[in-house]
Amino acid sequence: MTDTFSEELRSRVDADFDRVVDLLGRKIALKSVSAQGITAEHMKRSAQFVADELREVGVDAKVVQSTNPDGTPGAWEVIGSKVVDPAAPTILLYAHHDVQPVPDPAAWDTDPFVATEVDGRLYGRGSADDGGGIAIHSGALKALGDDLKVNVKVFIEGEEEMGSASFIPFIESHRDDFDSDVIVVADSGNWSAEIPSLTTSLRGNTCVDVHVKVLEHPVHSGQYGGPILDANTLAAMLISSLYDRDGDITVPGIAAQEPVGGLQRDLDERTVRADAGVVDGFTLAGSGSLASRLWTKPSITVIGFDAHPVEGSFNVISPETTFRLSLRTAPGQRPEEAQDALATYLEAHAPFGADVRVDKLENGMGWAMDPDAVATKDALEAMQDAFGVEPVNKGEGGSIPFIPELQRIFPAAQVLVTGPEDPKANAHSPNESISLYGLKRNILAEALLLDKLGR
Repeated sequence: MTDTFSEELRSRVDADFDRVVDLLGRKIALKSVSAQGITAEHMKRSAQFVADELREVGVDAKVVQSTNPDGTPGAWEVIGSKVVDPAAPTILLYAHHDVQPVPDPAAWDTDPFVATEVDGRLYGRGSADDGGGIAIHSGALKALGDDLKVNVKVFIEGEEEMGSASFIPFIESHRDDFDSDVIVVADSGNWSAEIPSLTTSLRGNTCVDVHVKVLEHPVHSGQYGGPILDANTLAAMLISSLYDRDGDITVPGIAAQEPVGGLQRDLDERTVRADAGVVDGFTLAGSGSLASRLWTKPSITVIGFDAHPVEGSFNVISPETTFRLSLRTAPGQRPEEAQDALATYLEAHAPFGADVRVDKLENGMGWAMDPDAVATKDALEAMQDAFGVEPVNKGEGGSIPFIPELQRIFPAAQVLVTGPEDPKANAHSPNESISLYGLKRNILAEALLLDKLGR
């Protein structure tokens, strides 16, 4: 690619940017909250809007309703394609059109469903997650226009925020619409609004419910307290035994790994503490780089605990309790393997011989990119050209289970995880926003990437 064409693309993105921002504003206004019903009319309208916008940039797009694994109607999906040469590489562009709910609009500084620009950021639910992904694809395809040299397939999902229950059945029944050489998943983020990133890895996830029982029925704490510990205390002991004094997980069989592709830059502890709202005096747990602790090492979180509320409590020893653990697994470990190791440990380390029983719940595999793939190197070069600075790759501590499933079904495809977000995006939270500076350069980066892949 010549520098001249790179500058031509930059000019095209600049000229088209008002349209992209308008598209994103109209998308925000649709209130595409999948939690209010993935089959509902508002989600169908959202899908139709996206399909219409894709047709405006040359994609033959249509709306299709998926089917859940149990045979019931599923989400409204958007699929489409643009074929320029059957012999050219084929690139699949992914984003999702559903958004998170807004439980408390009063927690927002602006109307969550009215796009509002403040200090170079566009605020609104779905502005970043993942209306920004749709905007990037639209802007990149518009910029390339007749100069597009790859075949493009597009899939805009309608239930990502609800767990993608029908995703795999939909792929299996539409294989031709997904089969591609490179898959670009625009649903992640960058190091900052000014520094681009490829997402190098995603942790997997597994959950278990743990039942702890010490008595057949409640008894008075004054009469029996002392030699008989309550179930909540025993559960707390069991949970605390999962960690050593530094806060590292000690469960045999649960793997840890270092950042994929090497660590270019560690995370800033002050920034992490501020972003998470960590209280003064709390020491961050674990050892090693902060990036590895957040991206590639395992973490165990108590996400539910059955205990009597403080209000209305009385003097009895709790006979039994249940708590739920969410285990984020290293990108390369099978979640079933980690789940088995956790269950075995919990049942073997029952405090004072209490009755401990573990129910194994759902699993989601992690993912790691191939740092040596040609598509990876093309993407990094495109990002550097677009942003004018060297990319800093980053992992994600969260999980996107459909990405490893895509890789499993299409093992020959290279997967690139990009996205519109940055640390200030507040995806899933009040005051979600997207950097307009970053959005414009992400559009250019994707256009440059598609051009590189076609050459």
